[in-house]
Amino acid sequence: MALFDWLPLATRLRPEINSNRQSIRARILGDPYYRLQSTEEIAIAVSLGLKIDVNQASVDDWLRLPGLSIHQARSLVSLAQSGVQFLCIEDIAAALSMPILRLKPLEPLLRFCYYDDCPSTPQLVNPNTASIEQLMLLPGVDLILARAIFSNRRAAGAYRNLADFQTRLSLPGQMTAQLMHYLRF
Repeated sequence: MALFDWLPLATRLRPEINSNRQSIRARILGDPYYRLQSTEEIAIAVSLGLKIDVNQASVDDWLRLPGLSIHQARSLVSLAQSGVQFLCIEDIAAALSMPILRLKPLEPLLRFCYYDDCPSTPQLVNPNTASIEQLMLLPGVDLILARAIFSNRRAAGAYRNLADFQTRLSLPGQMTAQLMHYLRF
């Protein structure tokens, strides 16, 4: 027993746990497309120094995270490429119309440039059901834009997500970043 005194007690008692962790470490390090499966794997990835810069992440980077679909990954990349900056986990949640609590386990892997610029929880509007008057209550939305949102929705159908909304209305990234906290699809 003296030979293994330097090993942590949990490792000595359950060597299969250590073997499993080593296997996961090898997969994370060896496969840049390996998709993390659990909070344990997230913790291992963080301990290995894996970080995803949310404003420069590729679709493949986003797909490494458990629980994100290809459509969500593409939407985040499209928004970032068009100039939307994600400053905190709340920005990602707003862009994906997801509860923040669902994304919180991913936060240790995500790298943001700024942390203090996140807005408080605003009144949410569904652009697929809102009236012109309701749309005009959104910051930066005047009568002309509210009518454009309403007309585009009637002509082309419901907006699928924030990226679809931005593309169909040809909104600049800065405006989309401002609106994403107020919209739910």
